[in-house]
Amino acid sequence: MKLDKIILLFLLLVLPGLMYFYVTRGYNNFIKLEIIGEEGYSIDEFSFINQNNDTITKDSLTGSIYVANFFFTSCPSICPIMTKNMSYLQEKLSVYPDIRFLSHTVDPDNDTPEKLNSYINLMQQKNISIDLSNWDFLTGDKDKLYQTAANYFVNASADSLAPGGFLHSEYFILIDKQGRVRSGIDKNGNAVGAYDGTNEAQIKDLINDIKVLMAEYKKPKKDDKD
Repeated sequence: MKLDKIILLFLLLVLPGLMYFYVTRGYNNFIKLEIIGEEGYSIDEFSFINQNNDTITKDSLTGSIYVANFFFTSCPSICPIMTKNMSYLQEKLSVYPDIRFLSHTVDPDNDTPEKLNSYINLMQQKNISIDLSNWDFLTGDKDKLYQTAANYFVNASADSLAPGGFLHSEYFILIDKQGRVRSGIDKNGNAVGAYDGTNEAQIKDLINDIKVLMAEYKKPKKDDKD
């Protein structure tokens, strides 16, 4: 059983990097994920609190890839589906190091840390697994939360006509270790930009693209060959 686990970890963690190395002969010229935004762009600094009243900042995520989304605990429509799919994503990537998950509320006036914990407990009662060791549910200043959504190139706002009174994107956003938004490309060669958190096929695409990003960080640079 222990040997089987070692083999599995090798296949998941080491083999992708080796494949990229040999296919590209160690040079930094293989197909990477797209970097979304203008050259030099990265998300702004932020500071929010999670379900345990711990402060989560951009700096505290340095060195980690993370996936972000937006939701609210009283959401009557897509939020539980998104949480379920984020749970699936977390489970499928559980063997990878240096990966985090962030769910930002768009209703911080109501979504206190206590309310976030109640939501987490409710999801778990519905057999949705949530590992809080690397998944944070965030609340804080409303304007800063909405600005962070804009930094991710998605929307979040109060809207009296929207279900539950808030309009927010259904997308999952992939952020690299430098704070840049990353994505794969579609069949037409265009950058995806973000991944529909309610769509199982796109969730699977996101899993594959995260593995590509992991391999990118493992791959030696051209100068390292000398």
